[in-house]
Amino acid sequence: MFDRVRADIQAALERDPAARSRLEVLLCYAGLHAILLYRAAHWLWGRRLRLMARFLSHVTRLLTGIEIHPAARIGRGLLIDHGMSTVIGETSEIGDDCTLYQGVTLGGTGKETGKRHPTLGNNVVVGVGASILGSIAVGDNALVGAGSVVLRPVPPNATVVGVPARVVREQGKRVVAAAISGATQDDPCEQCQEVFGKEIARLEGRLAELERRLSAAAGVTDSD
Repeated sequence: MFDRVRADIQAALERDPAARSRLEVLLCYAGLHAILLYRAAHWLWGRRLRLMARFLSHVTRLLTGIEIHPAARIGRGLLIDHGMSTVIGETSEIGDDCTLYQGVTLGGTGKETGKRHPTLGNNVVVGVGASILGSIAVGDNALVGAGSVVLRPVPPNATVVGVPARVVREQGKRVVAAAISGATQDDPCEQCQEVFGKEIARLEGRLAELERRLSAAAGVTDSD
């Protein structure tokens, strides 16, 4: 447990340029306070002291603005940077050396039972206000853009952005939207564009037909 605490402090020193010393991180970083209290609550949860664990989690949320369910599994070196409004659900799993910014949600999509929250691999970065929903996996070294809503699994070494999130880079290379597996199947933006495109084509055809009829009528009038 103390090794994990040292790793959490070191994570802030290495990944936050505003961190100046271990003492500053220990005293002034709400994200670290939330993680430390989570580890204590997780210890209680593992010993079936569930009510005490949940109460400590509730107090942590009041103090830090960060809610971490004590049953969640979190690896070493997690950095929750400016973590206000961050929520980590009960069956969430987070690997080593991950970074979450403020407003991140690792949540469910309904009233499912069992594993219903995301699993993050190692070295994952989740941007401001992003939501990762459901029992999906986010691969190692993935980057989730700010404000994204992730509903599908994310491959390792990929960057996803948008609502719903789509892969835009993978293995360091840009991904063309049309090449993404299933990108247009459930994407409301793609569906709207398709509907608008068909409607515009229909209206253009109708306009061309009206112009042809007007031209024909004008020709008849001139001949008279």
